[in-house]
Amino acid sequence: MRNKFDRQLSQLNSELITMGALCEEAITGAVKYLTDNDEKNKNVCLDADRQIDKKERDIETLCLKLILQQQPVAGDLRIVSAALKMISDMERIGDQASDIVEIAPYIVQKGTLGETHIREMAEATIKMVSESIDSFVKMNLEIASLVIEHDNVVDGLFDKVKQELIKSIEMGHSDAEALLDLLMIAKYFERIGDHAENIAEWVIYSITGEHRKGLEIRGKRNDLPGRG
Repeated sequence: MRNKFDRQLSQLNSELITMGALCEEAITGAVKYLTDNDEKNKNVCLDADRQIDKKERDIETLCLKLILQQQPVAGDLRIVSAALKMISDMERIGDQASDIVEIAPYIVQKGTLGETHIREMAEATIKMVSESIDSFVKMNLEIASLVIEHDNVVDGLFDKVKQELIKSIEMGHSDAEALLDLLMIAKYFERIGDHAENIAEWVIYSITGEHRKGLEIRGKRNDLPGRG
């Protein structure tokens, strides 16, 4: 029975790695479409998103089989439950990469991307997604923690993009539609960073049994007056 469970757990690990690689493919395709104006990269992103959706269903089915048929305990159960959480974030990364390429054509046509920090924001977001998956593959707490810290970089770049767009409006930029599309694209990158951070947090949970947000809440409670 344990041998069968180990084989299924190994399959789960492989499926998660494949889904993570598809997430990287989707967001990289979206960024290349934005920067290179190559329709092929748009199709790469959309195709990866469709595969991500299928992988989510497949992995969810496998996780439920593991829980119902094998009844895992302790560390094994943490891995399975963390996987269920991670695939939800991965699916959203695929959706948001797809959303970027759907609204990007006007930006690509106008060539306004170079006036903002969106390129840097895209690169920082790809780094977060790639390293969040790497932290899972290697079961590495240090990499996962660095991903969480790097979310501040993406958030800071989002604030820069907002300020740049506000400045463009104040200077009388004539194309409001392009500015709105740029803001939406920046927001999608910021959300992708949040999902990469979530994946890293679930990696930490699968290793330690502690979720970062739970630790933060507990720490705040311990800081209340009267607790010592």
